[in-house]
Amino acid sequence: MSRFAIQKHYNALQPLFALGNNLRASGLENSLIELVLMRASQLNACAYCLDMHSKDARAGGESEQRLYLLPAWREVSLFSERERAALALCEAMTHLDSHDAVPDALYEQVRAQFNESELVNLTLLVVMINGWNRINAVARTEAGSYRPGMHQTAAA
Repeated sequence: MSRFAIQKHYNALQPLFALGNNLRASGLENSLIELVLMRASQLNACAYCLDMHSKDARAGGESEQRLYLLPAWREVSLFSERERAALALCEAMTHLDSHDAVPDALYEQVRAQFNESELVNLTLLVVMINGWNRINAVARTEAGSYRPGMHQTAAA
């Protein structure tokens, strides 16, 4: 059972909605965005975000196979080097347990695939989804009712 309805607090959450909209317009590929949002949500066990981003990813043309194998992305050849770098950074940032959680070698791997502006946007994307995952955990937002595109102006 939901503790509070996020929709009723749109004004308070406006900065996160605006950040999501800006990141979707940043030039990062939509498929990469959805993979990162899905992976962080898997790691954080956020059912609402998993429901939302799996549906948006499928509506955007993502294959079911890649979504099913996302937790094992290191073991399959279905993901590009750019996607692999983004997913590795996403995992390191989501499991952030020390100042050294994102080692120099990982940073260089990501830097080889993303220019500085893209890297900043990718970092903000991971920060944003981790925030949404935590908000949904506190609110106990129920999964299952999301329809693709429902939050086009609110990329939770």
